[in-house]
Order: sequence, then structure tokens, then C-alpha cells
Amino acid sequence: MTSELERIKILEGKISQVVEYISKLSEENKKLKQQMSELRADKKKLEEKARQSSKLDESLKKFQEEREIIKEKIEAIIGQIDQLGI
Repeated sequence: MTSELERIKILEGKISQVVEYISKLSEENKKLKQQMSELRADKKKLEEKARQSSKLDESLKKFQEEREIIKEKIEAIIGQIDQLGI
């Protein structure tokens, strides 16, 4: 009889350990889900910043091209003025 009670106590102890382990895993899972949610939000922000950066790069290239055109026109005007001897 004693042996059966001891076995039941051992089983109770093991069940308590399993319940505790499952509880820890559940808490860890909850934290990981929160982290994943935060990472997804960060990813969205970074993707938006990447799109903005791409737009800024395009604008910069356009402005550089326009600057080069203006520079060429100014040089042409200066050349014409030089031809007038002024």
C-alpha cells in the first residue's frame, strides 16, 4: 500500500512539474508573440523609410540633372556675351 501511495505522490510531483513547464512555455509564447508584433511594426516603419529614401534619391538625381542643364545654359549665355565683346 505504501508503495502505491509513494507512486501516486511521485506522479503528482511529475504532473506539477509538467503544469509548471507548460505555464512557463505559455508565458514565453506570449512574450514571443509580443516581440513578433513589435518586429512587424518596426518592419513596416523601415519599409516606409526605404520608400521615402528611394523617392529622395530620385528627386536628388532629378535635381542634379536639372543643375547640369542650367549650368550648360549659363555657360552658353556667357559664351554669347563673350562673343559680343562686352
